[in-house]
Amino acid sequence: MLIETPYKDGDTVSLKLSSGEEIVGRLEEETPTKFVLYKPMVLIMQERGLGLAPYMFSVSPEAKFNILATTVSCVAKTEGEIADQYIATTSNIQVV
Repeated sequence: MLIETPYKDGDTVSLKLSSGEEIVGRLEEETPTKFVLYKPMVLIMQERGLGLAPYMFSVSPEAKFNILATTVSCVAKTEGEIADQYIATTSNIQVV
């Protein structure tokens, strides 16, 4: 039996919004009313598969976002390959 560890503050998590968007970001805080994400990115389809793009282009890339819990359908720890891509995209650290 596979036991999945739940996510915690500091983890890279994926949020599925009620609008259909999927956001990947570092979880800074979770409260009953909001999720605080650092450097959230949205999943996009590219020529060679999935890619990441800034969630919002009109704000600082270093911003923290308050995502209302009422707009989130589900949240989970991000899968390894996507988490590695997120870390590489947001920090210039290449995960091997």
